[in-house]
Amino acid sequence: MFSSDPVPLEVMQEVIRVAGTAPSGAHKQPWTFCLVGNPDLKRRIREAAEEEERTNYHGRMSEEWLRDLAPFGTDEHKPFLETAPWLVVVFKRIFEYDADGSKHQNYYVNESVGIATGMLLLAAHHAGLATLTHTPSPMNFLAEVLARPANERPFLLIPMGYPAVDCTVPKLARKPLDEVLVPYL
Repeated sequence: MFSSDPVPLEVMQEVIRVAGTAPSGAHKQPWTFCLVGNPDLKRRIREAAEEEERTNYHGRMSEEWLRDLAPFGTDEHKPFLETAPWLVVVFKRIFEYDADGSKHQNYYVNESVGIATGMLLLAAHHAGLATLTHTPSPMNFLAEVLARPANERPFLLIPMGYPAVDCTVPKLARKPLDEVLVPYL
């Protein structure tokens, strides 16, 4: 539940700058953060995401998966993709092109982009922003809508903005420490 209140571009730039300081395999920094505030692009992303989600909710997802999602009240309708003032589309760069057009490899791409995305989310929350990690699958439409180069693959779609005044979030219990920590003392 996002407010449509604007978030200054400078805040978003700082959040992304922080994410860009993440460590990466061989310091290749294999990420691109597309910051989308253009209403037409947000509408096109929403339409394409909802099309994929309709297929997911009405065929691709198992009954177990749908039951697991039921407490969240989620479905194929994604109005938040237009309500949130910003969409951050994270792309992973599988390889790079040199100045002469030849390719060179990036290393530990998923790990590197995952760390950078975690830092992005923490920076956004530190700035007082609400976020949602949205993963319509498949996400290839994001590369098409944003005309990204062939070496980039969609990693995550993250609406960002201030929370709506009447915002509610599910009450989720986290696993206790003894279920996630294995100490070797």
